[in-house]
Amino acid sequence: MARSRRQLPPSPPLLDMVPSWELSLQAADKSPGTIRSYLDSVRVLARFLSERGLPVQVEAVDAANVRAFLDASTVTTSPGNAHKHFRNLRVFFNWLIAEEERTAETPMAGIDPPKVASRTAELLADRELEALLEVCSGGSWVDRRDTAIVRVLMDNGMRLSWLAGLRHGLDVNNKDAGDVWLDRRLLRIVRQGEDAHLVPIGPKTAAAIDRYLRARARHPHAASPWLWLPVRGITAEGGERRLTATGIQQMLERRGRQAGISGRLHPHRFRQTMADDYLEKGGDPLELMRITGWKSVEIVRRYLEAGADGR
Repeated sequence: MARSRRQLPPSPPLLDMVPSWELSLQAADKSPGTIRSYLDSVRVLARFLSERGLPVQVEAVDAANVRAFLDASTVTTSPGNAHKHFRNLRVFFNWLIAEEERTAETPMAGIDPPKVASRTAELLADRELEALLEVCSGGSWVDRRDTAIVRVLMDNGMRLSWLAGLRHGLDVNNKDAGDVWLDRRLLRIVRQGEDAHLVPIGPKTAAAIDRYLRARARHPHAASPWLWLPVRGITAEGGERRLTATGIQQMLERRGRQAGISGRLHPHRFRQTMADDYLEKGGDPLELMRITGWKSVEIVRRYLEAGADGR
């Protein structure tokens, strides 16, 4: 007697494959943040399917199931979040097929990615950057500090956490003790569990940091291991003075208002402006990824599109 439906071979639930995929991602040297994002998408999909009585086995999940999940994610969270799940699940199912854990084609075939409205970039104009440097141009140690921070952001759009985490080497016998290597025009970013990331700076930025360091050496709290010192407050462990990421953001907003810059001034605007200028001048996207620490060419593409809209 002919069977009306093809019998699917036994296959494990989606969640049973998560530990193996995590090991595979770690072996591929994916960043911890990328791995968390990938695994989260699989877990959220599995929970969605289970709560609705839909198939959760690797072999049984089909395009309709995934499409329903993405539609629900678009409504309950955001189109951007749904698009992230789409990208992550596409990688996951391709991995299952490559590992011969799934014999059917990927359920992502034929599913259009969720539409995400592109955001126009808030690029900083040359005159705005000039005005920002002008309001920081005084001779006090605070002015020198703020000028150095602004120039670092102009050069590479460094993330706030990286900027706040820079350490000043106090060991005169070991020039690599800190994260500021002016002779090589590099800043070293040390991320927990990852190799050090070297970020380039230009000659004007190196000179601005050097000018700040000379004033910093005369500061009452010059012994602090942190590069950027705050005006007031003890904000680091062990009573060490440190300008935190929040403090840097507050400084940028204050200086932005003084310079008459429209909108909120934050590191992302510097990063977008730097990336847009770099790509506009024919810079190598892979080198831009290295400078910024981005893990995907897709991010470069989105920045390029947003910059084009901004222009």
